[in-house]
Amino acid sequence: MSLPPLFRPGRFLGAGETGRICLLGAPLDVTASYRPGSRFAPGAIREASNSLEEYSLALDRELGELAYGDLGDLELAPGEVGRSLAAIEAAVGTLTEEGRLPFLLGGEHLVTLPAVRAVHRHHADLVVLHLDAHADLREEYGGETLSHATVLRRVAELLGTGRVHHFGIRSATRSEAAFAREHTHPFRPVAELGAVARDLAGQPCYLTVDIDVLDPAYAPGTGTPEPGGISSAALLEAFAGLAGINLAGLDLVEVLPASDPSGRTAVLAAKILREAILLFG
Repeated sequence: MSLPPLFRPGRFLGAGETGRICLLGAPLDVTASYRPGSRFAPGAIREASNSLEEYSLALDRELGELAYGDLGDLELAPGEVGRSLAAIEAAVGTLTEEGRLPFLLGGEHLVTLPAVRAVHRHHADLVVLHLDAHADLREEYGGETLSHATVLRRVAELLGTGRVHHFGIRSATRSEAAFAREHTHPFRPVAELGAVARDLAGQPCYLTVDIDVLDPAYAPGTGTPEPGGISSAALLEAFAGLAGINLAGLDLVEVLPASDPSGRTAVLAAKILREAILLFG
């Protein structure tokens, strides 16, 4: 198999063309309900990565010690949800079949669905760890069943009961909360992420991180900011607790560069990715 056409902007900090971990931009930006603009996130995150050191004090590791790749961005058809999702699924499927570890740079949160579909074909017992301000468990939103607001509902239906764990949720409808109680796991604080991951005992995990899990004070550049979130330090500390898990894929979504003239959201997203590369590389 081969990857779909790619656009190759400047690479992420220290990245080559290939490696076990492969960064891949998925600039899907079709179903935003409040503020659009996540299509510009992959490029902004790559640019912001150049403000960082390759060395992590927290992990005592350096990017130069690893071989990892940045493949660029998928060329997605504007406004074409079905074709775009198919392209993302094909690309992630190819990387997974090659034994690589896909790290998606969204894009809106809907990119998680095709990525999980692709990874699930190779890992029947896949578990999803979901960090977000919003439950994203609606049956439909605005008459659409494929949306950033329905994505985890579709993922839960795909994987089966008890395969999705939510962290940091502080916004949901009554029906979403009821669906979570019956079909997924209760909403937990982000601080419990490491303990839950350790309890999974080697099961393959897909990690999806919506940047709005953070308080808007730390990450104002996002599509639907939700007050009351955690700090950037708390998120990075929780991330470190994932060391040793059987990671099968990761995405970081919903960064909106235009909504943050300071650029700090993109810098924070780049640091999250750097720590993930060092943690799982």
